[in-house]
Amino acid sequence: MNGLRVASLLAATMTTGLVAGVYAIYANAFMPGLAKTDDKTFVGAFQAVDRAILNPLFLGLGFLGAAVLTLLAGLLSLKQDALPWIAAAFVLYLVTIVLTVAVNVPLNDALKAAGDPATIDVAAARAAFDEARWRTFNLIRTVLATASFGLLGWALYLTGKSAAQP
Repeated sequence: MNGLRVASLLAATMTTGLVAGVYAIYANAFMPGLAKTDDKTFVGAFQAVDRAILNPLFLGLGFLGAAVLTLLAGLLSLKQDALPWIAAAFVLYLVTIVLTVAVNVPLNDALKAAGDPATIDVAAARAAFDEARWRTFNLIRTVLATASFGLLGWALYLTGKSAAQP
């Protein structure tokens, strides 16, 4: 049981960190880079990346896996000192899922539904996308997922510390 608890906490920490990194890359490189492009390039590139990220590795193992693994780690740590930190990490990460589903995904889907950049009014599609809103909510996701990652890291420390005590 102890091995499973530690393994689930380690996996939760790693997957949460990976997702926080994805959000950070969007915030620090991808969106600022796209902001400097023309409308056709923006729409086409964003559509292509959004289609590419919808894959089992990211969605299953990363995005949803982080939540499932954090929940599992919490359930396996019910009487452990790390539980409050795991619970806080889970809540913060859950908020990122809610924001993603409520804000970012609908904006992504609307931009994809606008159609092929070669045949649509790309300026209108880009304006309707609302880059500022997308970036703001992505930044919130980045901060929350990074905080969740940090809390899980602290929970790992506490778990190791308690295991090392006689």
